[in-house]
This record gives sequence, structure tokens and C-alpha cells, in this order.
Amino acid sequence: MRMAAAMAAIFLLGSVSAVAGVFSDYSGRQLYERFCASCHGPAGFGDGAVAPSLKVMVPDLTRIYRRSGGAFPEERVRRIIDGRQAYPAHGTRLMPVWGQAFPVEEGGSAEAQVESEQLVGRLVEYLRSIQQ
Repeated sequence: MRMAAAMAAIFLLGSVSAVAGVFSDYSGRQLYERFCASCHGPAGFGDGAVAPSLKVMVPDLTRIYRRSGGAFPEERVRRIIDGRQAYPAHGTRLMPVWGQAFPVEEGGSAEAQVESEQLVGRLVEYLRSIQQ
């Protein structure tokens, strides 16, 4: 059992840069449309196609600034996107609903880590831009 888990971890870490590379040219808006809009909706209002089937209310991402007392909580948003701050609806840190697109796992290549941080940064900036 341990051997299978170790092999799975090696496979996932080895494939991280290849998966992240697929999205390296995506803008923040394109990343949002690809990974977030199905639940949070095309404009971020929490009204995505999947939202009615979930057991939790999907947050309106255009109101992050307001819910945070008038400041955009960039680091908290980063942690939610990359899985360091867990939300049950997103899945586990190792396998969020968007798979390995935004990995922050230790032991991965430095190149994959930098690319992941850049993707997350683009998505964070897009979310900042849609605040009302």
C-alpha cells in the first residue's frame, strides 16, 4: 500500500509542470472561466451551472472586498486557490476540483512552483478586478 502511494506521488509530482504548462498562456479571466465559472458563475456571482447541485451556497466572488472589511485579502485568496486553505467543496489539497493546475506541493520542481505561483497570481488579480 505504501509503495502504491509513493508511486502515485511521484507520478503526480512529475506531471505537475506538464499540466501547469498547458495553462501558461492563459489570462486571469481565462483561468477563471476554465476553473471557477462552473460553480461561481461567468461573472462571479455564485450562480454557476453546478451551483444548484452543491450542498453549500457558492460565494459571490465579486464581494470578497466587501466581506473582508474593505480590503482585498490577497494572501487568503491565494491560499484558497492553491489548496493551502481547505474548503470541503473544493476537494482535498492534493486533488482540488481543478486537479493539479495550481500545485504548491513541496518536492516539485522549482520551475513548476514558479509557474503555479504565476497562474495563481493571474487568477488573484482577475478576482481583484471584478470586485464591486
